[in-house]
Amino acid sequence: MNTAQNLLDLLDLPTGDRHDLPASPRRFPDGAHYRVEIPSVEGPAAMAAVLDEAARRGLTIHRVSQGSGIMLLTNSDIRDMAQLGREHGIEVCLFVGPRAPWEGSGQALTPDGKIFGWRHTGMDQLVYAFEDVVRGVENGIRSVLVADEGLVWLLDQGRQRGLLPADLIIKASALMGAANPVGIRLLVEAGINTVNVASDISPARLAALRQVIDIPIDLYIEGPDGLGGFTRYYELPEILRVGAPLYLKFGLRNAPNIYPSGLHLENTAIATGRERVRRAAIAMELLARSGASFVASRAGAGDLGIPVI
Repeated sequence: MNTAQNLLDLLDLPTGDRHDLPASPRRFPDGAHYRVEIPSVEGPAAMAAVLDEAARRGLTIHRVSQGSGIMLLTNSDIRDMAQLGREHGIEVCLFVGPRAPWEGSGQALTPDGKIFGWRHTGMDQLVYAFEDVVRGVENGIRSVLVADEGLVWLLDQGRQRGLLPADLIIKASALMGAANPVGIRLLVEAGINTVNVASDISPARLAALRQVIDIPIDLYIEGPDGLGGFTRYYELPEILRVGAPLYLKFGLRNAPNIYPSGLHLENTAIATGRERVRRAAIAMELLARSGASFVASRAGAGDLGIPVI
């Protein structure tokens, strides 16, 4: 243990989880501690419902994300979502496809093969995924959700060479399985701008991660059943204290998995989107009740991946 800890100390990395729970000194560029993200917003109808519910409840949303992938949206769908994001000053983050479980091979569908998660297997799939991002960008999108380390690196190379917009946000998905601060730091070096961590992360592990990276952390305050279904509303003040800046995500327990979505599931996507907003409103009420002084970003903050129309 001493050898490992000595090396970590030399590298200016935490020598263990931070059980002393230091407060994070970091903030978003506008000085805020947190922003609100509504995930699984599957298409323009669901996004319109989410925005309507947020307005009704007086809730500021900073980002919506989608899981079915750019590949399962028409150009018109993408532009409609981009237009809504532009009008409301909201980042629209779309997942990239195709992914391993949805392609023509079977390994990712086997019990042990699930380690492939939502990655892109082979160079053909990586090319398809890159082109999925290109189509999204052409239709105004400036934020993409990625679950493959190779695609992260390739997209960043595209940004550096002017093939993709320099301000394109690359968000690392929870399904990438980033498990520790050193692994997540590698993703930062590869080009991610924001990272979704495990929804069961302890405050001590969150504090250690915050010691290592400066970028925003995305964390489910309520996770979908597929990611454990954890509800962490009363932990929110401590999570913010040690982990800021954070995107607070509101999934939904006891809800169907609607990926890949489409017109056949649109009513479900709309209903679950509205309920995710209600859960976020509950969290904001409990946060206010705690008496803790944390600041949220305003709508349309300058560093958000707001679509370009």
